[in-house]
Order: sequence, then structure tokens, then C-alpha cells
Amino acid sequence: MIYPFMTLEDDTEITHTEILENGEVKVYVETPDEKDCFHSLVCYLPSYRVEEVIGYSEEEVSKHVKFIREAANLIIEFAQEGGFDHAAAV
Repeated sequence: MIYPFMTLEDDTEITHTEILENGEVKVYVETPDEKDCFHSLVCYLPSYRVEEVIGYSEEEVSKHVKFIREAANLIIEFAQEGGFDHAAAV
């Protein structure tokens, strides 16, 4: 299951999975782009391993990973609880 986490000012969408069987959470980052349609990347928590980078510069990847690091505790908590809506209802 994919859960919404946040939409940033530039329309970047951040979503995440539930806790996977291997204990990781897969975080997706996707930004609309007029030329390329979308730029995207996948970051796995808690290792912060980044894969599948499409369209982002190294600086943009670093910026997104920094944001994910700052929000990791919330993302992991929401992944355990079934997304933001379920965690907020607790």
C-alpha cells in the first residue's frame, strides 16, 4: 500500500509504503516537470539508500534526502500505523 505523506510548495509529492517484510519503508518523491513530465526518486528508510533517480540533479537529490531524514521518524511511525489518516486518528 502507498500512503500520501506531504505535498511541498513546488508540487513535489512524497509518499511511502507500509513497513516492508525486510523492515524498510520505501519513500517515493515525485515532482512534476514540464519538459520531462516527472522527476522522481526512491529512498529507503532507515538506511537512506537512494535508487531510481530520474531527472533530479545531485543537489536536488541531497535536498530531498535531507528532508526525508528530518521527517523519517514521522514517516516510519505513519508506515507502522497505516498512513497519516490512521495515525492521526489514534
